[in-house]
This record gives sequence, C-alpha cells and structure tokens, in this order.
Amino acid sequence: MIETISEWFWWDRLWLPFNLTWTDLEDKDGRVYGKVSDLYITLPYSMGFLIIRYIFERFVATPLAAFLGLREKTKQNVEYNAILEHYYASRSKTPGKVDITGLSKKCGWSSRHMERWFRRRRNQERPGVLKKFREASWRFVFYVGAFIGGIVALYDVSISPLPLKPWFYNLREVWTAYPKQSILESQYWYYILEMSFYWSLLLSITFDVKRKDFKEQIIHHLATLTLLAFSWCANYIRVGTLVMLVHDSSDVFLESAKVLNYAKWEKTCNSLFALFAVVFMVTRLIIFPFWIIHCTWVYPPDHYPVFFGYYFFNAMLGILLMLHIFWAYLIVSMLKKLLFGSVSSDWICHKLPSKSLS
Repeated sequence: MIETISEWFWWDRLWLPFNLTWTDLEDKDGRVYGKVSDLYITLPYSMGFLIIRYIFERFVATPLAAFLGLREKTKQNVEYNAILEHYYASRSKTPGKVDITGLSKKCGWSSRHMERWFRRRRNQERPGVLKKFREASWRFVFYVGAFIGGIVALYDVSISPLPLKPWFYNLREVWTAYPKQSILESQYWYYILEMSFYWSLLLSITFDVKRKDFKEQIIHHLATLTLLAFSWCANYIRVGTLVMLVHDSSDVFLESAKVLNYAKWEKTCNSLFALFAVVFMVTRLIIFPFWIIHCTWVYPPDHYPVFFGYYFFNAMLGILLMLHIFWAYLIVSMLKKLLFGSVSSDWICHKLPSKSLS
C-alpha cells in the first residue's frame, strides 16, 4: 500500500509538464538536477543550526549584550499556591471576575490580591530582554548571510556592468529551456541552508519568544518549506532563489531594529523600523505579487500546458502573499502609532512578528 501511495504521489502528471517524466530530470549531458534525496540532509543540518545558534547566543550575543549594558530586570516571584497554580496551568492565565470571586473564596484572599497574583504570575513567564536580544541577534546574522548567499547564487562574472544572472533582469529567462536547467553549486547551498534554517525555526518555535502571530508563523514556516521542496524537485530553482532573496531582504532590517531596540538605541531603532516598513511593502506587496507571482502565473503557459504542479506552486505563493498582507496591516498600524507618539519602539518590537516572510 505504501508503494502504491508513493507511486501516486510522485506521478509525473502531478508535478511535471505534459510529455515530461522524472527520467528527463536525471543527471546527464553535463546537467545536474535536484533530487528528493538531496533534501534529506536539511534535517541533520537543522540540528547543526540549533547547535551553532546555542554557541552564538552564549559566546557572542551574551557578551555583546553585556558590553552594550543590557541587564535582566529582577522578576518578583509569586508566592506558591497549589489551587491557583492548578487553575493557571489548566484553565486560564487571565481569569474573569466570576472566577476571581470563586478563587478568592477558596484561597481566603481578596479579589485585588488575586488579580495581583495572576498579573505577577504572567510577568514571571515573560521572556527577559536578554533572551529577546540573543534571539534577534542570531536571526540578524543569518539573514545577512542569507541575503549575501542569494546575491552569490545570482552572481555571474561574465555579465557586466552588474554581474547577475539574466533572469534577475528579465523574468522570462526563468523559463528559458525549462526544465533542462542545471543546478549551480551556489544555488544548491542556498537552498539547502535556507531550508535547514527554516526547519530549525520550526523545531525551536515552542522555545522562542512567543508572539501573537504564533499560528501564522507555523503556517508560514510549513508553506515556505513546502514551496522550497516542491521548487527543488520540479526544478523551479531560478524562481525559487528570487523568492528567497526578495523575502530575506526585509528581514535584515527587522531583526537589526529589534537588536538596537533592546540595546536602547531608540532613535536608530525607529529609523530602521521605518526603513524595514518601506522595504517590506516594496518587496512583499509590489515585487512579490506583480513580478514574482506574475512570472510564475503568466509566463509558464507560453512554454508548456499547465498542470497540477503549476497550480500548486502558485497556491503556495498565494498563501505567502496572504500572510504578507496580514503582516503589512500590523506593520502599518504599528508605524502609525510610533509616528504619532502613542507607543514606544519597545512596544513595537514586542508586537512585531519574529519572522516577517518569511
């Protein structure tokens, strides 16, 4: 049965254009293609990322935080109460007035005392500024490296004056000679490391600073991994590198703004956040839908009949676009509050998604 499911799942008609089979994507004539087995390495690599992250946060980010004068605020631990702890863990962290009254009778405390206990208990679980600084520093370093890696994957010394691949200038070149487009070594490592990083984010999401867009983050990571895996197997490598580059560009400014906010460089943080908002809107709401999605939706039928993989790939891009619109709404709302002085940059960085894409 498993073999039957596997044969159906990898049916050529699902993932490849008409008159093409998986044998057409076997290495030959000097061309190298992506294989499913290539992606297996991303799981152990993701564990490697978690180890590197631990080392970075402990031996680089923590000393840097101390150098910048970051100090954890001493948290006031609440007095232990078995009844309240059980309610807090199993029922709700923010009880209503009726529950407060019932708990007050059980514990023999006043309602004000009960409200204070729950408030301090919630504060006790909130991540400290040092944890936030370490997490933002790690992501900033990765996104800088990823953006540089994206440029390297598009670099072509034979082209001048700007030595980048022709499909960077002319998106129709993405589909020239498709699917017989050999994978470059730079593209291979760009994909493998990017997917490994997203696996590490998915594995660590329960331990990272938890934000209000927790569910959206999970959807985003899964959609991104699915999108990258499909584009790798179906040899959508050229457009895949463009998608990753477009997304990584704004994340650099987001994480750098967070780092500077935690370091109390408020003016620089505000400037970077405004720059991030502009880059996000341009890359995610203009370039992504009107260039990238236009390239994947309009141009392919000129080269081959549409097939399931064509719709599937564009559906994944559509999910990412919906998340972009959701985050853009949050960013505009926050930027408005920041410009009119109703909130501080610290509040902004706490509310921002830990991954804006991505």
